[in-house]
Amino acid sequence: MLAFLSKRIAVAILVALTVSMITFSMNYLTGDPAIAMAGENATEADLDAIREFYGYDRPIPVQYISWLTNALHGDLGHSHYLNQPVTDEIMARLPATMTLGLFALIFALALSIPLGVLAAIRPNSLLDRIALTTAVVGQAMPSFWFALTMMLWFGINWQILPVSGADTWAHFVMPSIALGYYITPGVMRLTRAGMLDVLRSDYIRTARAKGVSKFSLLFKHALRNAIIPVVSLAAVQFGFMLGGSIVIETIFSINGLGYLAWESIQRADLPMMQAIVLVLSFFYIALTFLADVLNAWLDPRIRMG
Repeated sequence: MLAFLSKRIAVAILVALTVSMITFSMNYLTGDPAIAMAGENATEADLDAIREFYGYDRPIPVQYISWLTNALHGDLGHSHYLNQPVTDEIMARLPATMTLGLFALIFALALSIPLGVLAAIRPNSLLDRIALTTAVVGQAMPSFWFALTMMLWFGINWQILPVSGADTWAHFVMPSIALGYYITPGVMRLTRAGMLDVLRSDYIRTARAKGVSKFSLLFKHALRNAIIPVVSLAAVQFGFMLGGSIVIETIFSINGLGYLAWESIQRADLPMMQAIVLVLSFFYIALTFLADVLNAWLDPRIRMG
């Protein structure tokens, strides 16, 4: 267990350092960041002043170490457009993104786990085919098209749900469904495969021979063991949804990190884009690491190794 966790920690640190280097390099995607900030008509004196003020005149490795040190202390830079600390804006927008991701995850699990269990109970039946068709449709259908379709019918034609904003829980219904439905196929297929494998195991046959009720057999014995990889996948998918919410937040005008990322791209606000990429990447890395730890704790082969 200790050796497994040590390897995972080392991998997480290496991935985090790689992400930080890639994020820092965004400063130089357009060439000289001083020219990008001042404009092409700026004088050489203006450019020198900007380079000195932001530290762009120092060697790049020194800039990276300084930037990483500040980031580790919570200083993610200063927005060129908003003229305020990037951390303040991110903390103001983060709750909306976290709420959207959590609701989307709840919807995905509430739909995919029952479908996976029902499909495993009767494999190759009509119910199994319906579940697999639902998975294929969810995997193939673009989330933005699904979101716009729901917005058209439920928001405009029938006027059941609000189409923009994040003021009440109702504002998160359509965005959560659009975001959560995309990850439903993977969770459903994993649940189905896990249940099929467990239901064919010897201890399930023994429990069935002893007269254990069907409900207890399915949910107390089979699902409890089949759900272990699903929990790990759900943690990883939650991080994916936080990073992939930019399209959904933009469509429904939810002022979260995704919508802020879209605004920052339009404004060419590099420090803000850097900070958003860094924060979302570290969320994903942390959740992936926690999923590995949880999987190791639940798997006796790793825990006893």
